[in-house]
Amino acid sequence: MKLKTLFVVFLAAFLSGCGLFGGKGSKDVSRTTGWAYNSDETGDIPYESGYEQEAGPGLVFVQGGTFTMGRVEQDVMYKWDNYPRRVTVASFYMDETEVSNQDYREYTHWLRRVYPGDRAKLEAALPDTMKWRSELAYNEPYVNNYYRHPAYSDYPVVAVTWEQAEAYCAWRTDRVNEQILVEKGILQHDNTQSGQNVFTTDTYLAGLYQGTDGESQIENTDGTTRRLKWEDGIALPSYRLPTEAEWEYAAYGLIGNVQGELLTERNLYPWNGTYLREASKDGKGRMKANFVRGRGDMMGMAGGLNDNADITSPVFSYEPNDYGLYCMSGNVSEWVSDVYRPLSNLDVEEFQPYRGNVITEYRRDADGSLMRNEYGELVKDTIADYRNFKDGDINSQLIEGTDWNSAENRSTNDMYVQDDRPGAFSSLITDNVRVYKGGSWKDRPYWLVPGTRRYLEQTRAQNDLGFRCAMTRVGSPEGF
Repeated sequence: MKLKTLFVVFLAAFLSGCGLFGGKGSKDVSRTTGWAYNSDETGDIPYESGYEQEAGPGLVFVQGGTFTMGRVEQDVMYKWDNYPRRVTVASFYMDETEVSNQDYREYTHWLRRVYPGDRAKLEAALPDTMKWRSELAYNEPYVNNYYRHPAYSDYPVVAVTWEQAEAYCAWRTDRVNEQILVEKGILQHDNTQSGQNVFTTDTYLAGLYQGTDGESQIENTDGTTRRLKWEDGIALPSYRLPTEAEWEYAAYGLIGNVQGELLTERNLYPWNGTYLREASKDGKGRMKANFVRGRGDMMGMAGGLNDNADITSPVFSYEPNDYGLYCMSGNVSEWVSDVYRPLSNLDVEEFQPYRGNVITEYRRDADGSLMRNEYGELVKDTIADYRNFKDGDINSQLIEGTDWNSAENRSTNDMYVQDDRPGAFSSLITDNVRVYKGGSWKDRPYWLVPGTRRYLEQTRAQNDLGFRCAMTRVGSPEGF
């Protein structure tokens, strides 16, 4: 009996050591069922360990952490809309530079080629070069040349709306993922794409886009081939506009001033110190950003131009911050994803603060099939809209479905303007007003501080306002 007991104990210890039961187990075998992963015998249960996300084209890694978001100097504008608050931002990726004219022209070139007869589609994407026009300034050369002339190819694209920036991010996501599949040999480039027969990440993963197969298809363990799935970890997450917290956190670049958990110096700008000029011996006196030094002084005196830029400057101008990001202060202001509210810093969460969530789901027809629009994109329906969530207005206090314009729900007329309906009113700050960050070539030094914030209707554009893209990081916040 004792021998049998010893044998059972020895066998259990042996199996445990092999990782079949308990412990961390083998990466090829489930530690909860003992079934083999990625094996035809057990039904090809998928599992991949040690996944490490690759940065998409143009992106740099921004390791997340905690920081004080909001005002770090006197609020000279007296808006009181950026109260300081400690928050935490998850790790993410951000464009090394602002999106340039060349980057954006690739987008409009693609639209011309794929939708040659759709003038409205192209015009909806083109920057509004008329924003360069001024009643009392000779800016006509910029109206004609800034976006289209090769001399400005590496300058930041401006005069794009928030909605145009969002559309560019979606297009870039699809082109990057399409190129990844081509490089993996899963697809071939198809220059005949048009109409609904256009690659998008969503339609490919949903099985609605076929394309032309490449030479290296994904194989199951039984030798059959299949389409790429999101679970394979090959396609990248979406390019998007950064949140306000992400942009501000990345702009400060505090990672260069941290020893252990000690922040040795709190930046005012994206560089150390409170000076706007280079203090090092090599470039002493050189401007650190493209901004207006004083009234009527856009670039300094001939023979010694202070920032070497009369309007914008190339996107790789000046020194990057400690994350490797260029022009986070000056050159052009940049759109972020957030809906503007004066007290957003007090309303939003401590982790990943953001106002602007709109929850959607894919629309299906009566047969349950996914529906696409005329451009091949999946149609989405809004199921929840949190842009106006608990922002302090009367609508946030009403039961869902209640009309805040009804006579019995009105509280005051003083802070509202009339809308088109007789007797109705609405706030001057709507759900379509978005935040933009950073100073520009037209701004004084105050706006170079990353904690400052301004806002603009998402359908409007300015000749000093551009954008850069971000991407969510999946998995470990600092990598393996």
